[in-house]
Amino acid sequence: MLRLEKRAQPDRRLALASPVLAVLATIVAGGLLFAFLGKNPFIAIGTIFWEPLFGEFAFYYRPQLLVKGAPLILIAIGLSLGFRAGIWNIGAEGQYIMGALFGAGAGLAFYPAESPLIFPLMIVAGAFGGFLWAMIPAILKVRFGTNEILVSLMLVYVAEQFLASMSLGLLKNPEGFGFPGSRNLQQYASAHNAEIIAGTGMHWGVVFAFIAVIFAYALLNRHMLGFHIRLTGEAPRAARFAGVNPPRLILFCLGTSGALAGLAGMFEASGPAGVVSIDFNVGYGFTAIIVAFLGRLHPIGILLAGFLMALTYIGGEIAQSNLGLPAAAIQVFQGMLLFFLLAADLLTNFRIRRAVPEAA
Repeated sequence: MLRLEKRAQPDRRLALASPVLAVLATIVAGGLLFAFLGKNPFIAIGTIFWEPLFGEFAFYYRPQLLVKGAPLILIAIGLSLGFRAGIWNIGAEGQYIMGALFGAGAGLAFYPAESPLIFPLMIVAGAFGGFLWAMIPAILKVRFGTNEILVSLMLVYVAEQFLASMSLGLLKNPEGFGFPGSRNLQQYASAHNAEIIAGTGMHWGVVFAFIAVIFAYALLNRHMLGFHIRLTGEAPRAARFAGVNPPRLILFCLGTSGALAGLAGMFEASGPAGVVSIDFNVGYGFTAIIVAFLGRLHPIGILLAGFLMALTYIGGEIAQSNLGLPAAAIQVFQGMLLFFLLAADLLTNFRIRRAVPEAA
């Protein structure tokens, strides 16, 4: 029989190698999954990781890495601040939706007027929408001690109902022949998050994602607030003696993560998606949790993990089209990353020992 024995100190080498080990284990397990589905595992894995970068149509798919990676990085950066402090925002998907609704609503309120001030207003509105939605679990936790995991997660389903209601009601395109969804923001110049450099996939959402990485790195390594965040996650009792204000930290972490998720939703609605519709949200808020942990809650790691996850999104779509793989199989493949990463983290803090049976 085997048992887990806690290490005196976490294995630093294994901690650094765990993301790579998790990716390799995911590739092996994913290959077995694809073989079980009757597909050649080498072709399937090659399609997911090779085709978007070096395949025949790589010139089209490479810019999509920025388009798909930007919202994941933005959301994951916000989540990582809270996760480092032991504040668990699991409802970024709802904050992403509300940011899209607030941002698109702010832009469409001025339709068809044209002004350079409309898009900046949409940015502020999108961030505020996500912030406002995140403040609900934050205030409830500070005031009544509720569990932010449950509250933020349940609010995702409330946000989805708001999304459906707005798509069929207030934001519905009056010229859309009765179909649910807003006007196409890509056709409204003042509200369109267009590419800054044509053909590169670089839009303002990508710029804000890079800014968020720099801001988070500076905050965690050069600012007292970042020290408080790290100290609270690593030694909560010591943090209290160091003068950390827990309610203020909760409000900051949840508010920041909500604002960044709202920005991601706004940039997506005004750019790649173009419209706010019932099926607007595609799970970026939940996938960003994987990105945050795969990046070890470090801004640079999250940047790399975001692009890796974007690669699986794009490669998964190619595999669905070319190989006939079901979408659910690709989602399972992405989810494996988190499970194997958690397993590697377990072995970082525990070692497996053979249990010696006690004498009768």
